[in-house]
Amino acid sequence: MAGGTDRKRGLGRGLSALMSDVAEAETAAGPGAPGSNQKIPIDQISPNPDQPRKLFEDRDLDDLTASIKEKGVIQPLIVRKTGADQFEIVAGERRWRAAQRAQLHELPVVVREFTDVEVLEVAIIENIQRADLNPIEEAAGYRQLMDRFGHTQEKMAEALGKSRSHIANLLRLLGLPEAVLQMVRQGALSAGHARALIPAQDPLKLAQQIVKGGLSVRAAEALVKKERSGPAETPRAAASPTPEKDADTKALEGDLSANLGMKVELSHKPGAESGQMTLHYKSLDDLDELCRILGGS
Repeated sequence: MAGGTDRKRGLGRGLSALMSDVAEAETAAGPGAPGSNQKIPIDQISPNPDQPRKLFEDRDLDDLTASIKEKGVIQPLIVRKTGADQFEIVAGERRWRAAQRAQLHELPVVVREFTDVEVLEVAIIENIQRADLNPIEEAAGYRQLMDRFGHTQEKMAEALGKSRSHIANLLRLLGLPEAVLQMVRQGALSAGHARALIPAQDPLKLAQQIVKGGLSVRAAEALVKKERSGPAETPRAAASPTPEKDADTKALEGDLSANLGMKVELSHKPGAESGQMTLHYKSLDDLDELCRILGGS
């Protein structure tokens, strides 16, 4: 990967500008013009070694191969030049793989200048925009764009044509246990089921019950609500008054609030070692940031 200069260039251009470059490349025409549609021998094209998508389903490639045999490669690949008569794929690796299976000798391409950072961004974006991604793969793509390139949810929503809530809801799925995420990847659980499990105390146990019982999303929400409510508490005659917080507790609340950028409340039980910490977030971005900190990512 390139150094700091390339990274700044990639971030500086912005996601919308980068996608505009890709869109222009895909519609470029006029052989011989810079960035135009041209044909290159397939053996001069190599895949991007940093391609974030590692798994290419044989069934999908078989379907694409059959289409290419019948109609050819309609949409050109986007490539960048890496040496004398050598090119690296920026977008379109599935088409390149299927074209090899179809035994094509050359492919239509558009040659563009992209930095290493921009190539990775485009690869992630291309994967996100594919219709066959499962919700966890899509969420992981958004997380990569945020963690590696500093893109915000608002900017991604604008550039990718997604709603801000769609992106936020998918990102929250990544906080579920890996076993639950795998159920979503395999299609045993829908994204709606997974969202219902986010506030659960034991998401995996409830996920197994949902799959076993074939429960609807509404039934899953009711199951989570029942788990969180727990057994009925014995009524007390009167609630005990809340004790006044000492100066040290208030100071600690202030320090934690300043460090986290959100309100923190401490409730320490008198005469005991235990207590509660309450964190208040004002937006979904605050919640995502808090999940990132607590998750150690």
